[in-house]
Amino acid sequence: MHTTLDELYNIFIKHRTISTDSRQIPDGCLFFALKGENFNGNVYAKAAIENGAAYAVIDDSSFEGDKTLLVDDVLTALQQLALMHRRKHNIPVLAITGSNGKTTTKELINAVLSRKYRVTATRGNLNNHIGVPLTLLGITTDTELAIIEMGANHQGEIAQLCSFAEPTHGMITNIGKAHLEGFGGYQGVIKAKSELYAWLRDSGGKVFVNAGNELLMELTTGMNRVLYGSEQNAYCRGTIGTGSEMLYINWYSGADIIPVSTNLVGSYNFENAMAAICIGMFFEVPSEKVQSAISEYLPSNSRSQAMKTANNSIILDAYNANPTSMQAALSNFSQVKADHKMVILGDMLELGEESPAEHQAIIDLVQKSAFEKAIFVGPEFKKAAGQRFICFVHSDEAYQWLLEQKPEGYTILIKGSRGIQMEKVLEAL
Repeated sequence: MHTTLDELYNIFIKHRTISTDSRQIPDGCLFFALKGENFNGNVYAKAAIENGAAYAVIDDSSFEGDKTLLVDDVLTALQQLALMHRRKHNIPVLAITGSNGKTTTKELINAVLSRKYRVTATRGNLNNHIGVPLTLLGITTDTELAIIEMGANHQGEIAQLCSFAEPTHGMITNIGKAHLEGFGGYQGVIKAKSELYAWLRDSGGKVFVNAGNELLMELTTGMNRVLYGSEQNAYCRGTIGTGSEMLYINWYSGADIIPVSTNLVGSYNFENAMAAICIGMFFEVPSEKVQSAISEYLPSNSRSQAMKTANNSIILDAYNANPTSMQAALSNFSQVKADHKMVILGDMLELGEESPAEHQAIIDLVQKSAFEKAIFVGPEFKKAAGQRFICFVHSDEAYQWLLEQKPEGYTILIKGSRGIQMEKVLEAL
């Protein structure tokens, strides 16, 4: 017998912890038996219940048993449950997407808004068709505001996420050359990311827009928008300060100039920090709390992290990479004052037929920048660089070479796509 959505929701209210991983079953949780290319969660439903799950949601009647809840499709049930739960909470829901910086921006916004509100926000980068419903189901009666990060690598994904998150506010950090293969080129990226704007335009929502980004300004013409950036017409205006290795911002709040020091590396993080300041202003977080939230935020998970080892100074920005973010990182690194500079760059993935040209463009940029040493990791960079640079197919090989060379006294930028695992070279530096 099938379980209705209303019945499922009534059970969820009593068992608020959700698990989609049969290896992690908290006592009394609801286990959703999701399917993937290489697994069928229905197979693990019985074991999940034996290990402490209150119920297992399944979509294959052959696995029915005590404490199983049969639905037509487990993933659809999870998403519909999330939508039902979201609609029971009349709170602002801020959606964030973009090609670069969305997780850092989300964390900065969360840090700021949490100084005044009880916030439910996406954890880590759980920003897909499974992660977004899980975040929504984490909203409690105490939640005053929700921040939902939305990722995508194909057309229609952002629209789908909006359909069950129903955001009231939103922002796109930027639109760059990311996931070109899945989106079908740069115009496809623009179309896909703009699905958030389309939702907010149709629903009368509000958008936060970088006033210095011509594309985003054009795409939001006529919308209910709040501007941030260094432009004079911005609702929230700031400029990049000088004299600090880390990003330093002068924020103009009325007649006051508020200095905001950060633990972020790179001028490209200016727009991320300004978005958080702007949203804090809009939701009336006191300026001193906005200032302290930004200043105290510490980046993690290989995102714009500055660190010192016994031998070198490191900028680790190896969580992800695409042509836009790679160019921004190299441009910023070229401005860093240091006697000896080295770049260790890993392949940019999911670029499809444009991959050879995009990797060649990065190599050309590195040559112009005249860094003392340049090391490339990954098959795409190796093909493009030929014999001109030190190249390795795998990060393990780069690690071994660096271990033997023992570089010392360098300021080093490490960047590459997550799949290349560039963080592995860190231990040799």
